[in-house]
Amino acid sequence: MMTCVGMTSVIHGRLKPAPQRAHTLPQMSYDDLLTGRYSSPGQVYFVTTVTVGRAPIFDDFKSARCVIREMQQAHTSGRVNSLAWVLMPDHLHWLFQLGDVDVLAQVMQSFKGRSARALNAMNLGKRSVWQNGYHDHALRKEEDVRGVARYLAANPLRAGLVAQIGDYSHWDAAWL
Repeated sequence: MMTCVGMTSVIHGRLKPAPQRAHTLPQMSYDDLLTGRYSSPGQVYFVTTVTVGRAPIFDDFKSARCVIREMQQAHTSGRVNSLAWVLMPDHLHWLFQLGDVDVLAQVMQSFKGRSARALNAMNLGKRSVWQNGYHDHALRKEEDVRGVARYLAANPLRAGLVAQIGDYSHWDAAWL
């Protein structure tokens, strides 16, 4: 399991230097992504999922809004309580509290499937949208949820996409 800790990553208990690009996570096999994964109702998770081939699908405003609608559906249905998210051109960072019914894997499978079908119906034809798997980090009680949300929301700034976070249209946080 991989977690982000400041400027380093922890994979299976070993520290690795952070990737050069702040929003790039190292490639891991699908089996490695499942190792040590645990799902708990009410737990807060920081999840990252990436497009196939890191294609910048969400540079297109309508495609981005299509995915955002599916995130909102997961929230309104009670599967998750969305706390913060940012949809980058080729990946999604999502901070949420897991609902009481589904496990994390079910939420992510449903979200990725629904969003891919909606995108394909809208404009992509029939093609894969998301890479298999996702990175997740279950926040510990002592971790600052708002601090993680600020880190997440600042992604477009660190990537050089905007000069101010208010200039980026594909993010939200519960504390606004």
